[in-house]
Amino acid sequence: MGRWTTGDEKGVALIIALLVLLVLTLLGVSLINTTIFETSISGNERTRVDAFYTAEAGIQRALAQLPATASIPRTQLGRDSYYWSGTVKDRNKPGIESLGLAFQHGSELSEVGFKRLRIRMTGGSLGAVQELEVQVKCSQPIRPTTEY
Repeated sequence: MGRWTTGDEKGVALIIALLVLLVLTLLGVSLINTTIFETSISGNERTRVDAFYTAEAGIQRALAQLPATASIPRTQLGRDSYYWSGTVKDRNKPGIESLGLAFQHGSELSEVGFKRLRIRMTGGSLGAVQELEVQVKCSQPIRPTTEY
C-alpha cells in the first residue's frame, strides 16, 4: 500500500495555476470577441441612422419645393451621403406623386379639398440605404366650382 506524502505533490500547484490561466485566457478571448461584435453593431447602427437623416433631408427639400412635384436628382449631402427622390429600384421616376384630393369639412356648407401628395425619398450613407415615404396635404385649399 502506498502512502500519501507531501513530497510527491510538488507539481500540483503548477497544474492548478496553468488551468486557472487557461480559464482566464478563454474568458479574455470571449470578452474581446464580444467587444468587437458590439463595436460592429454600433457602427452599423450609426451608418443606418446617417442614411435615415440623409433621406429626411431629402424629404425636407421636397416639402420646401411644393406644390412643384419635380423629381429630385441624386444630391450629395456629405462626403459619402446622398439622397434622391424615389426608391432604390426607381431612381429615375419622380418621387413626388399626386394622390388626388383629400376632402375636409369646412365651416361652410361646401367641402374644401386639399391636394394629397406622396413623397418617396431614399438616402444613402457609407453603403447603407434608407427609404422614407411621407404623405402630405397641401395647405392651399381647392374649392369646388359647383354653384348652389
